[in-house]
Amino acid sequence: MARLAGLAHRRARPLLVLAVVALVAAGALGVGAFGKLQNGGFDDPASPSSRAAQLLDSRFGGTTDLVLLVRPSAGGSVDTPADTAAGRALTVRLRAEPGLTHLASYWDPGTAAATAALRSDDGTAALIVAHVDGSEQQASKTAKALISRYAGVHDGLSVQAGGHRGVNNDVSSQVTKDLALAEGIAVPVTLLLLVLAFGSLVAALLPLVIGVIAILGTFAELDLLGSVTSVSVFAINLTTALGLGLGIDYALLLVSRFREELAAGRETPEALVATVRTAGRTILFSAATVATALAALLVFPPFFLRSFAYAGIGVVAIAALAALIVVPALLAVLGPRVNAGRLPWPRTTPGVASPRWGRLAAAVMRRPVRWALPVLAVLLLGAAPLLGVAFGTPDQRVLPTSAPSRQVADVLAAHFPGNDTTALQVVTDGPVDGAHLDAYARTLSRLPGVGSVSSSAGTFHDGAPVPGVPVPAGYGTASAQRLTLATTDDPHSTAAQNLVDAVRAAPAPVAGVRSYVGGDAAVLVDAKHTIGSRLPYAVGMVAATTFVLLFLFTGSVLQPLRALLLNAISLSAALGAMVWIFQDGHLAGLLGFTAQPMDTSMTVLMFCVAFGLSMDYEVFVTSRIKEMHDAGAAPGEAVTEGLSRTGRIVSTAAGLLAVSFFAFGTSSISFLQMFGIGTGLAVLLDAVLVRGVLVPAVLRLLGDRAWYAPAPLRRLHDRIGLAEAESPGAQPRQRST
Repeated sequence: MARLAGLAHRRARPLLVLAVVALVAAGALGVGAFGKLQNGGFDDPASPSSRAAQLLDSRFGGTTDLVLLVRPSAGGSVDTPADTAAGRALTVRLRAEPGLTHLASYWDPGTAAATAALRSDDGTAALIVAHVDGSEQQASKTAKALISRYAGVHDGLSVQAGGHRGVNNDVSSQVTKDLALAEGIAVPVTLLLLVLAFGSLVAALLPLVIGVIAILGTFAELDLLGSVTSVSVFAINLTTALGLGLGIDYALLLVSRFREELAAGRETPEALVATVRTAGRTILFSAATVATALAALLVFPPFFLRSFAYAGIGVVAIAALAALIVVPALLAVLGPRVNAGRLPWPRTTPGVASPRWGRLAAAVMRRPVRWALPVLAVLLLGAAPLLGVAFGTPDQRVLPTSAPSRQVADVLAAHFPGNDTTALQVVTDGPVDGAHLDAYARTLSRLPGVGSVSSSAGTFHDGAPVPGVPVPAGYGTASAQRLTLATTDDPHSTAAQNLVDAVRAAPAPVAGVRSYVGGDAAVLVDAKHTIGSRLPYAVGMVAATTFVLLFLFTGSVLQPLRALLLNAISLSAALGAMVWIFQDGHLAGLLGFTAQPMDTSMTVLMFCVAFGLSMDYEVFVTSRIKEMHDAGAAPGEAVTEGLSRTGRIVSTAAGLLAVSFFAFGTSSISFLQMFGIGTGLAVLLDAVLVRGVLVPAVLRLLGDRAWYAPAPLRRLHDRIGLAEAESPGAQPRQRST
C-alpha cells in the first residue's frame, strides 16, 4: 500500500490521463449495454415450470402471452356493425404482423362457443390474443413495437395491451422513467449534502469521480456480459445507486484521513502514504466484504439475481480501484488545496475527531446494558412481522393501477370468467394415446380446485366429459399432449400451490412419459423451492467468507462473530419493516402500491446488498478501533477514540447513501420501492443504532476478550501480517516466524 501511494504521488498526472482515457472508453462501450439488457429472468431455467414452458414453445408454438383488450372508444357494445367491422379489420392487420402466432380474435368467424370466452360478460369489451415468437430479447422488442403501433384509439376502438408481454413492456418503460426521476432527485440532493459534509467544493467532487468511474466501468462490463449471457435490465438500478454510494463511502474515508494527516503537520507525500496505508487498506477489506456478500447471488439460477452479482461485484471492484489509484493521484496533485472552496460556517475542522460521537461512545461504555437493551428491543420489535412473511413472484400488481397491462388484468379478472390467466398448463414430454389421455384428463379433473380440464380427448369436469364443448385445436401432436386445468384459485394462494403439488403427484399418463406443470402458480412453487434450497448455501458462503476476512483484518475470532450477529439483528428489523409495509399494506395509500406477498428475489437481493453495506461500515469502524488498540490504548479508550474518528464518516456516508436508495421510493414499481426503502432503512439502522450503540456496548462487555483468538490462529495471523499498517516512521512490529 505504501508503494501504491508512492506511485500515485510520483506519477499522478500520467495516472490521471490514463484514467480519463479509460473512462472515455468505458463510456463508449457502456452505451451498448442498454440494448442488451433483458426483462424477466425471475425463473429457474431448469425448474419443472420452465421445462413446461420450453415444451409448450417447441411443440405447440407457445402459449398466449400478448392480450389486446378492445373496447369501443365511445362505449357501448362490441357487437355494433361499425365496431364489428373495425374489429375484423384490426384482426386482419394483426395476422399480417411477423412474429405473431396462434392469434385468436373475438371477431374471427367460428362457433359461438369458440368465441364466447373472448367477449366480456357485459359485452363492452373483447379480446385478441396471440403468442409473440422468438427469443426472450427478440420477443420483447417485437412486443414493444406492436404495442407502440396498436395501443390507443384506432377506427373507433380503444386498444390496451396486457398479458405477459404487456406487463413486461410496462415494467420496462416504467423502470426507465423511475430511474430518471430517482436520479433527478438523488443526485442534486446528494451534491448539496456532499458539499455540506466535506465543507469544501473541491473535496465534495471526489466522491463523484469515484462514482462516475464505477458506474461507467460497470456499464462497460455489463455490455460485454450481455453479449454472452442474459443480464437483467434492473442491474442498471443497482449500478447507479451502489456506484454513487461507494464513491461517497470511500471518498469520505480517504479525504477525512488525508485531512487528518495534513492537520497533524505532515507534508503531502507523507500524508498520502499514511492515508493509503490506513484508509486504503480499510477500503480494500471493505470492498472484499461487500463483493463477497454480492457474490452469494451467483448460487441462484435465475439470471435476474445473477445479474446483480455481475453488476455489484463489478461496481465494487471498480470503485475500489478508483479509490486506491485515482483519488490518491488527485490528492497528490491537490495537496492542501483539497480544502479549497471552504464553506464559511463549519464549526469544526474537517478531518478531526467528532466530539458528539466520542461522547456517545463514552456514555455507552459507562452503561452498556442500559443503552443496549432498548435498542435491541426496538430492532426485535421491527423484526417481528417476519414471523408472518409470505413470498410470491412479480405479476401485474407490481405496476400502478394506471398502467395499461394492470388495467387489462383487472378487466380480465372481473369480466372474463372464462379466461385462463389462472389456469395450469400441463404438457407431456412424449406421445400419449387417446385412451390413456382420456383417463389422465379425468383423473386431473377430480383434483380439488380444478374446475375443468381441456385436452385433445375432450373437456372434463369432476371425472366426466362436458358435453357440447368443442375439442380445442392444437392440443395434441405426435410427440406431446397439452392439457389446460381451469381453476378460480389465485395463483399466489396456498390452494393453488397445493394444486400444483397434487398435479405433479398424479400418476403419469403413460409409463416413461413425464408431465410438466406450468402456469403462474407452478412458477411460484418452483421459485420458492429454487430460492429456499439454495439460500442456506448463500448464507453459509457469506458468513464463512465474512468471518475469514474479518479475522484476517482484526486477528480476532470474536469480532467476526459479533459483527455477524449484530448485522443479522439489524437486517431482520429492516426486512420486518418491509413485510409490515409492503405485505401487510401499511402506507399503501401514501406510497401508491398494491399489498402482496414479498417478492422472493428482491428480498434476497435486499439482504445481500444491505449485508454488504453494513459490513462496509463494520470495517470502517473496526479498523480505527483496532488501530488505537494496537497503539496501546486501553479497551475503552480505543473504542471511544475509534468511534470519534469514524462515527461522523459512517453516519454521513450512510445518510448520503440512504438518499440514493430512498429515491427509489418514488418508483411506481412496488418491488423497486421495497428494495430502495428497505436498503436505505437497513443502512441507517446499521450506521446509527448498531455502530453508535450496540458495537461500543458489546465491546465494553467483552473488554480485552474482544480481540481473542486461539494461539494457532493468532500465530497464523501474525505470520501472514494482515494487521493495520503503522503510521510512517513507526518501527515495524516483530512477526512470528
